[in-house]
Amino acid sequence: MSTAERRTARGLVEVRADGGQTMTIGGYAAKFNRLSRNLGGFVERVDPGFFAKSEGDGWPEAMARYNHDDDFLLGTVAGGTLRLTVDGTGLDYEAALPSSRADVYELVQRGDVTRSSFAFFTFEDDWSMTDQDFPLRTLLSGQLVDVAPVNSPAYLDTDTGLRSLAERAGAELAEVRAAAEAGELRRFLGPKPPTVIDTGRSGQGETHPLVAIRQRRAELLKRRTP
Repeated sequence: MSTAERRTARGLVEVRADGGQTMTIGGYAAKFNRLSRNLGGFVERVDPGFFAKSEGDGWPEAMARYNHDDDFLLGTVAGGTLRLTVDGTGLDYEAALPSSRADVYELVQRGDVTRSSFAFFTFEDDWSMTDQDFPLRTLLSGQLVDVAPVNSPAYLDTDTGLRSLAERAGAELAEVRAAAEAGELRRFLGPKPPTVIDTGRSGQGETHPLVAIRQRRAELLKRRTP
């Protein structure tokens, strides 16, 4: 498994009413299909399916921590003190803070801590270009490690992303790092080799399914042509 990465969402962490006496905070730790800022030669976005495996597995060992610090545990899914919800916007969380973390609650309430972040392992990603011809990494699948209210959103630990690009391009990591620093990552993002499809028969005298689809499309286009 790769090194854990951290990203900050463009959303606010806030105090949330829970109808009781519990100190509850929450916000969007990640937002889907939002371009990040420049992470050092590339931008990034989170695909809506990124958390599907973690969610399907019941968010194993996921927790909330202040500033991702092991010494500042705020809640866990296993303990029922952290709720995680994936919706059309992104990954939303609510953490019921222990009484010993009243200081974190007050910092959020006063507006001193305003951002949310998430840490994750990447299983699958994809590299392409934005409409502005800038390298783009799309996070497709991964495992959530934690969510965190943070007062310092500048997490630029993007070595894992660059390692992914190096593997994709068959290049040395040092070479990709140097290209990132020079703003030249696009040279590693040439078109992928075309997919070769057998246009013969798939066996038993049947046409290959993909070929059949193409033939059907061609027939429909002919019918629409005056």
